[in-house]
Amino acid sequence: MDVPTLVAALDEAGTTLADAAALAGLDAEVPSCPGWRVRDVLLHTGGVHRWATTFVATGRAEPLELVEPHDISDSLPGDTGLVAWFLEGHAALVGALRSAPESLECWTFLAAPNPLAHWARRQAHETTVHRVDVELASGTPTKVGTDLAADGIDELLTCFAVRSRKVSADPARIVRVTAADAGTHWTLRLTPGNRPTASKDEPGQPPDTVLRGSAEELYLALWNRAPLAPLHVEGDDAVVAEWPRLLRVRW
Repeated sequence: MDVPTLVAALDEAGTTLADAAALAGLDAEVPSCPGWRVRDVLLHTGGVHRWATTFVATGRAEPLELVEPHDISDSLPGDTGLVAWFLEGHAALVGALRSAPESLECWTFLAAPNPLAHWARRQAHETTVHRVDVELASGTPTKVGTDLAADGIDELLTCFAVRSRKVSADPARIVRVTAADAGTHWTLRLTPGNRPTASKDEPGQPPDTVLRGSAEELYLALWNRAPLAPLHVEGDDAVVAEWPRLLRVRW
């Protein structure tokens, strides 16, 4: 997905998240984030937005530790101003991304064509996933579009999963993830104790496991916002059963 499309997705997800938070109430429990209430999602996501804006708006080249807003609560508004605080940080991030040049140079932590694409993609999915969290606290989440969902699966498997030695299997396993409506599949190769490798639209060796569903179903399940069990699974289902333990992305 191109940067303008990702930023538009970020923009929409943030406003929808805020609306859902107002509907659910700050004390509502978030079933997809055990132990969290809507207040926690606003604090976390609002903090991440401000963290990301630091790099995009200033071109910061060095990493900056992400401190949860819970740790600096004396600088935060009370409940009555929390949604507005979230929206302020969200708008600043959207504005920074829309005004940043394609030649932007700053710190990143995932593979991407350039830093601007990195931050647009990461924050679009950060906000979409947490939008789903807050909507689950108030009812049924609104749809995640096919293209955005497929892009989020790609980010999760080819950028996040390959960074973690926890995403492993013994004996080795090849998992094929197929988004039927997007006409796209990914191949994840798991080995004992090593970081996995992942590729998109590469047939390669026959898989041990095939996980198939719509892009939206896979997006929500692989990001641990919906159960994997209802999806169509062929072959060895051990990796599918273990997935929530193998990979959880914090931000």
